[in-house]
Amino acid sequence: MDGAGGSESDIDSDRERVRPRVVDSAPVSNPLPLSADSTASEHTALKADTVVVGAGIAGLSVARALAAPDHSVVVVESTGRVGGRLRSIRDDIDGRGLDLGATWCWPGELRVTSLVHELGIALHDQHIAGDAMYDGPDGAVRLDGNPIDVPAYRFTQGADTLTDRLAADLARRDGASIFLHTRAASIADDPESRRMIVRCSQKTNDAPTTLDVSARHVVIALPPAIAARTIDIDLPRDVAELAASTPVWMGATTKVVVRYHDAFWRRDGLSGSGVSHRGPLREVHDLSGPDGQPAALFGFGSSVDRPVTENDVVTQLTRLFGPSATQPAAVHIADWQSTLPEANRLHDYGTYGHRLFQQPTCDGRVHWVSTETSTDQPGHIEGALAAAERAVTAIRGG
Repeated sequence: MDGAGGSESDIDSDRERVRPRVVDSAPVSNPLPLSADSTASEHTALKADTVVVGAGIAGLSVARALAAPDHSVVVVESTGRVGGRLRSIRDDIDGRGLDLGATWCWPGELRVTSLVHELGIALHDQHIAGDAMYDGPDGAVRLDGNPIDVPAYRFTQGADTLTDRLAADLARRDGASIFLHTRAASIADDPESRRMIVRCSQKTNDAPTTLDVSARHVVIALPPAIAARTIDIDLPRDVAELAASTPVWMGATTKVVVRYHDAFWRRDGLSGSGVSHRGPLREVHDLSGPDGQPAALFGFGSSVDRPVTENDVVTQLTRLFGPSATQPAAVHIADWQSTLPEANRLHDYGTYGHRLFQQPTCDGRVHWVSTETSTDQPGHIEGALAAAERAVTAIRGG
């Protein structure tokens, strides 16, 4: 990632996190029974009732709902962090999170509201007061009022506090484990045991290792297009085609967070919001804390055709908000494009919440739970929670 934030690994190493009981590419030590061949250091085999692929909010919600002494759950996550598309940076003395991924929840989203209350997470109103700016071909124009923003809520300590606390709570459940740096490579049916085998590759400091998890149910908590291109799985043809063609929400998006020493635009009667036909950011919003600190602006752009650079962003913000924007305290650029170019160029959003995602496939044993599969608020955190809820109901009923 370009800009002051450094790489994703740099971001994670700089922040204090709630430490879930996770396994970082090492054999697990927990109540789950090991198979006979687990003594080999290069290969480990586990049995579980459910294996969840992906430790974003949907996957962790499923795992937390199911994990119990009589229902074991293994979560495998290809990266070195939980959270998925909930990702926050904490680079100021206050420690409040600035969101590089999902940012908002909205009135009426009852699943998010319930989870926030349950986990004790603070919300505050999105700042929308003041005039917005239009960045047109002939220059910046101040609009009368703010026609861009609508009332919404922000997570005061960062959106990833949701997934951090879910993971921490999951760690206290008997029969639950999270494996980081563990990528699901294949999902196969084992007719003899009538179970699914999820074969994973693990990154370690030593030789590469593999982890096989045998489970009654597999929950795919990844965008379907990513799962279809990275996991070898024998899906029915119509399901495979649907998964491969479903756009990744915000998959071609670069999000930029620019922190300032104070929210100077508010003194000028501006909301911090803007839309642009020039770029590199297509839209801009205030990302400041509830009392204006940390002070920040953020925006969405695209790096599909050319990289979004710090210099171009600061130039644009200066054009919109004046000379005070020339001196940011920090700039963080998060390119959310997949490394799979074809997955970044899908545009048929009519596949979201498709009926084929609503029922488990592979004889009722493989479940889809990313936000793209939800019939309720797809693309939102609410949508991810709704998809998780659907899978939990199906697994408990099966």
